[in-house]
Amino acid sequence: MSDRPYHCSAEVAEALAQNLPVVALESTIVTHGMPWPQNLAMAREVEALVRADGATPATIAVLDGVLHIGLEGNQLERLAQTDDAMKLSRADLAFAMAEGRTGATTVAATMIAAHMAGIPVFATGGIGGVHRGAELSFDISADLEELARTPVAVVCAGAKAILDLPKTLEVLETKGVPVVTHGAAALPAFWSRDSGLASPLRLDSADAIARFLIARRDTPNSGGVLIANPVPAADEIPRDEMERYIADALAAAEQKGVTGKDVTPYLLAKIFDLTEGRSLTANIALVKNNARLAAAIAKALAQSA
Repeated sequence: MSDRPYHCSAEVAEALAQNLPVVALESTIVTHGMPWPQNLAMAREVEALVRADGATPATIAVLDGVLHIGLEGNQLERLAQTDDAMKLSRADLAFAMAEGRTGATTVAATMIAAHMAGIPVFATGGIGGVHRGAELSFDISADLEELARTPVAVVCAGAKAILDLPKTLEVLETKGVPVVTHGAAALPAFWSRDSGLASPLRLDSADAIARFLIARRDTPNSGGVLIANPVPAADEIPRDEMERYIADALAAAEQKGVTGKDVTPYLLAKIFDLTEGRSLTANIALVKNNARLAAAIAKALAQSA
């Protein structure tokens, strides 16, 4: 293990050694996506759900320069209370490791780490994508490029609804990334079950998704797969209502001059205020829902090995 550029927790290392199902989990949702202490409670509940559904959770983060795949002891609590954690994507993951920094992994960085460790399934809330106004700002998340190159299945509730979803879907198509919606014909929009866009592909069970992933894995240079899993109906905020909140949040961000990596955390915090906390409730529900589906997919993959 010492020759590897990462450290696996004992639980994750044992599961991988025995070819048992493992689900990778990102950590920016802990440091940048939710406030304390809801972030810690959510992270612990998600890990517990993955275990209850028969898989091993592997929360990924960099602590004092060490890339951890699976957190032990009080590491998760420590991360949840870190105010200055870096937000790590492909460009700065190695920088944090070289400089002894602490940082949370985005979708892109989590995919890289999961693939390094041999974990094929990753559950998150929503992916990054093409930002609104990207034709002027060129602000496009590295998550899309990572999906095109790294063979990990990402289970999410679609791209974050604060983004330009039609352009995000177009970029994914251009890069050859399959977008599969679980159990629905419409592509979900994070807090909302229906984005108004048709899903390119649909599969209705974890077993069917696993079969597709196996076929995809056997295709050379195939890259990743996006599994879109709609937020539970009881927890969603309808798209028309969310668009009003998003418009107000975007206007506030522009007025304050928020740019770059600060945009998404700012918008999520602003929308939390505008929805009086409903967005956070939906966010927690969809993350748990995605963890359950990811665990089922991981189990189906392990059983087919």
